[in-house]
Amino acid sequence: MADKPSAKQIEADLQATRERLAGTIDELAFRARPQEIAKRQVESVKLKADDTLRTADGDLRQDKLATILGGASAGLLLLGLLRRARG
Repeated sequence: MADKPSAKQIEADLQATRERLAGTIDELAFRARPQEIAKRQVESVKLKADDTLRTADGDLRQDKLATILGGASAGLLLLGLLRRARG
C-alpha cells in the first residue's frame, strides 16, 4: 500500500500547480494582445505569399508574380476608370 503524502508535500504540489497555472495564464494573456495577434497574422500572410511566389528551390515563380501583378494592375485601372466616370 502506498504511503499517504504529507501535508507539506500536498502544499508543495499545490504551490507548483499554482505557479504552472499562473505561467499558463500569463502566456495566454500575452498571446491575446492585439499586437501579438496582428504580428502572427502578418507572419502568416508573409509565409503564404512566399509559398505562393517561390518554388521549392527558392526561385521566384515569375508566372505567379505576373498573374498577381496583372490582376492588381487591372483592378487599379478599373478603379481609375470608375472614378473618372463619376467625376
